Amino acid sequence: MHEMSLAEGILRIIEDQAAERGFDRVLRVRVEVGQLAGVEIEALRFGFDVVMKNSVAESAVLEIIETPGQGWCLDCSTGVEIAALYDACPRCGGYRVRATGGMDMRVLDLEVDTADPQPSGSETTGS
Repeated sequence: MHEMSLAEGILRIIEDQAAERGFDRVLRVRVEVGQLAGVEIEALRFGFDVVMKNSVAESAVLEIIETPGQGWCLDCSTGVEIAALYDACPRCGGYRVRATGGMDMRVLDLEVDTADPQPSGSETTGS
């Protein structure tokens, strides 16, 4: 199941960002997954829950935004939406459609919680 290794990649991104930016906990992870990326969404959700245990993202919510597959039909010279690689062009029925989008997966953003060790501003005592 390659979705487990994808979840491990997400964790590496989170850990790198936590070290760089100093946050303590991740509340939400938004991931964009293209329809042609070959990712089984439910398997990714399962892998995410397993991999995030005992990490800064242990209780994080995984939000997946699925993007449609895109292609360019060489027969009718049109950009079209496709559901799978090697689908026929929905416009002309030709099979010379080159995939141009919806093949990627990427972390869009993280909603994080940071510990605030001291209140902002300065406190003074009266004299």
